[in-house]
Amino acid sequence: MGIAALTLAACAIQPPSPDTFSFGVFGDTPYNALEEATFDRLIDAMNAEPLAFVTHVGDFKAGSSPCTDALYAERKARFDRSRHPLALTPGDNDWVDCRRKASGAMDPLERLAKLRSLFYSGAGFLGRSTAIAEVMTGCALAGSAGCECPALPENRRWEQRLASSGQRVVFTTLNVQGSNDNRGFDAASDRDAECRGHANRAWLALAFARGARPAAVVVIFHANPLVPSADDAHRPLRDALVREASAFGGPVLVVHGDTHRYRADHPFVDAQGRTVPNLARLETFGSPFSGWVLVTVDPADPRFFRFTPRGE
Repeated sequence: MGIAALTLAACAIQPPSPDTFSFGVFGDTPYNALEEATFDRLIDAMNAEPLAFVTHVGDFKAGSSPCTDALYAERKARFDRSRHPLALTPGDNDWVDCRRKASGAMDPLERLAKLRSLFYSGAGFLGRSTAIAEVMTGCALAGSAGCECPALPENRRWEQRLASSGQRVVFTTLNVQGSNDNRGFDAASDRDAECRGHANRAWLALAFARGARPAAVVVIFHANPLVPSADDAHRPLRDALVREASAFGGPVLVVHGDTHRYRADHPFVDAQGRTVPNLARLETFGSPFSGWVLVTVDPADPRFFRFTPRGE
C-alpha cells in the first residue's frame, strides 16, 4: 500500500515512484515532565502526517525514574494517542536499568515480563490503529532437554507492499539493549542476554529468508550496536547484520536510538574493514534533544531511503 509522496520528494533526482511511502521514527523520550508535554506534541505532529506507521525505539523513561506499573500504564496511554500504528522496541531504561536504586531496585527480568504483558500481549500495534504484525512465537533455541530459549513476543515483523511491483519492504523489531545488553550483572541476566541474542539473530534471518525476496529490509531496535563495551556485547548482532545484508544485496536500514544523536550514515564494515554499502544506519533524536525523523521510502530513488529530521 503506497502513500502519496511528500513535498521533499521534489528534491529527488527523479520523480518519486507511485510506491513511495513514509514512516516516523522517535525515541529516548520522555525523560521528565517537560518532555512529556513535548512527547505529546511530537505525537500530534506525526498524527498530522500521512505515515504508514510510527516507531519508538525505546527508553520511554529516564534511567533514574521509577519502573512502576503506574508509569508503564501512563506511557502506554500516551503511545495510544497515535492515530498511526505505533511499534515500540523496549529500551534499557525501561527494564534493564530498573535494578538501579533510583529506579526502585527492581528485578529487571520481572520488569521485562511486565512490559510484555502490557505492551506485547497481542499481535496489535500500539496506537488507535487495528493493524497487526507477525509476532515471534515458539522456541528460539531447542536443546536436548527441550526449549532452551523461548521466543520473544516483543519481536515483531510487518510488511509494506509496493503496488506496482508486488514486492515488499519488510520491517522487523528486535530486543537489543544498551547497558551492555544486560550482561555482567548476574547469572540470570547473562542467560537472558544469551537467549535474547539467539532469538534476535533467528528472527533477523527470517526477515531476509521468508517468501519471495523483499525489495528492502528495515531492522529496528534500541541499542547503538557500535558502542564499545567490556565484552563487545553487540558483536554477534553486528556480524549477523553484515552477513545478512551482504548476502541480500538490496537496501537494508538499521534504525536505533540509545546514544541520543541524530545521524544517518553507513558505519558497518565487513571482516576486511570495508564499508557495507547497502547497510545504512539511522539514529533518531533523544533526550534532551526533541524531534522525530521522517523516513521516505522511494524505490525510484537510488538511495531508496531518505531522511528528514523534524524538530519539536
